Amino acid sequence: MKRAATLHDVAQEAGVSLATASRVLNGSTRKVAESYRERVEAAAARLGYSANFSAQATARGSSHAIALLVANIADSYFSQVAAGVAHAAEEQNLVMSIGITERSPEREARLIRSLRGQRPYGIVLAASRRTSESSPALAQALADLENDGVRVVTLGSPADGVTSRTVGIANREGTHELGATLAGLGYREAIVLAADAGLITSDDRVAGFVSGFTEAGGSEPRILRGELTRDAGYELMTRALAEGVAAGTVVFGASDVVAFGAMSAVRDAGREVGSDIAIAGFGDIDTGRDIVPALTTVRAPLDELGRQAVAAVTADEWTDPDPLPVDVIVRDSTPGR
Repeated sequence: MKRAATLHDVAQEAGVSLATASRVLNGSTRKVAESYRERVEAAAARLGYSANFSAQATARGSSHAIALLVANIADSYFSQVAAGVAHAAEEQNLVMSIGITERSPEREARLIRSLRGQRPYGIVLAASRRTSESSPALAQALADLENDGVRVVTLGSPADGVTSRTVGIANREGTHELGATLAGLGYREAIVLAADAGLITSDDRVAGFVSGFTEAGGSEPRILRGELTRDAGYELMTRALAEGVAAGTVVFGASDVVAFGAMSAVRDAGREVGSDIAIAGFGDIDTGRDIVPALTTVRAPLDELGRQAVAAVTADEWTDPDPLPVDVIVRDSTPGR
């Protein structure tokens, strides 16, 4: 059996010192001349060298891995956050892994326990927290990470029972502006499609929209709750239509994918999106710009949110920043009254 190439072999092949080869291949933050970097990387490729990250993690006490835990990677909201994390991690010579929590504290705890054995450099928790969340298993898993010196970063809301760094976006402020904008366009009746009460991100968006809409002259919106998914948006909108939705009503989906589901339900009921029933969302994921009519939404800087999460992981000193600002984008799905 052919012997696996060692770091010493790579250094000899590239004609550089062992220390230089190590800095290039083991993720050192120390600068290496570009000509040396190219020689080392070419030599490693020729020899089929692969760094032993497990051994490195054991020696250093941590790896060059950063873990991102999201509720649902199929949701473009989370995939755009993940893209920002991935790009920023690569710039920091970190390798990103992804886990899917499905908003289950127990599943999240299992994933964290598994990741702990890999000695990650940091973990980013992207799934929204719940106000009533109480999971002893999750609290213990996070406490174990903290004791190991692993940096935990949460998006939007602090993790329960652990010291975490937090970054977020202006959910409440953005939807307050959206509600006021839609009332300003002449809408007086509104329906809100949101997650079950207690999911902090959804609750913030609902509260912001309701206050903005009513303060600008709209009536108190009807609120229907389920999940932040396309299918939930479809089901909730179907229920609303069965109960009766007057022409000229505006529907706010607490995420773009919820709004997409609502649009499909309106069409399947023989109604028209826009001139009959207006629909808006939150996030400004790429798909919303391409559907017809284009979706009115709150543009959130999701890529920047992911990048900021990596900055929170890697910074030696950190103060939680203000939430990232958002923008209301009015498109054809809310033409006005």
